Amino acid sequence: MAFDKLGDHLLEQRTDDRLTRLCAVLTWLGIVALMVGNVVGSILVPGHDWIADTISDLAAGRWEIVQDVALYGYAAGIMALALAAAHIHRGEHGWLIGTFSLSVLAAIVVVIGARNEYGDRDSDGVVIHLYLVIALGLLFSVTMVAMAEGLERLKPGLKVASYVCAGLWAVGSIIFFLMPDGWDGLWERGIGVITMVWLGLAAWAVRGSEGLPEK
Repeated sequence: MAFDKLGDHLLEQRTDDRLTRLCAVLTWLGIVALMVGNVVGSILVPGHDWIADTISDLAAGRWEIVQDVALYGYAAGIMALALAAAHIHRGEHGWLIGTFSLSVLAAIVVVIGARNEYGDRDSDGVVIHLYLVIALGLLFSVTMVAMAEGLERLKPGLKVASYVCAGLWAVGSIIFFLMPDGWDGLWERGIGVITMVWLGLAAWAVRGSEGLPEK
């Protein structure tokens, strides 16, 4: 049938690498936004201790807009990577799971930034911050593992890097919930860097790609 031939023709065509290049840049900018927002917020918020106080503490109070904007920028970067991943997708199940997880992660980060129920001990209404944080921990681990094979085909060596990041993130996230209050801020920033490293590497892998290579 004519429609079948048209579908085969479209599948055979290469994707436009301009989109993946743009998405990679946006992902890197999202990473920078989170880092800058954290530094600026730590300076502006009176009495903030970056070792003892968590990033969430920066997103409540007078200067909450700084960290909120940083979170929105980070979410935009994650969504840009999801868009690039979807653009070069060729039907692999792991890549599909990772792409979907990235989009959900972006949405979760937006909700975290939009709901001011952290830092100031707000307990009005339904408090979901803890559940969102747990979801972040699970989904980042799933994403890193699910996309490892595909990233390896784009850039050799990224499979190992993805597994290492996933392992460090998973173990670090568990330890974070057991960390005493005097050190949890520093630990949270440390494991946060793991996500930034992985996202940066993934953006580098998809940058300029015209399709996910076959196995």
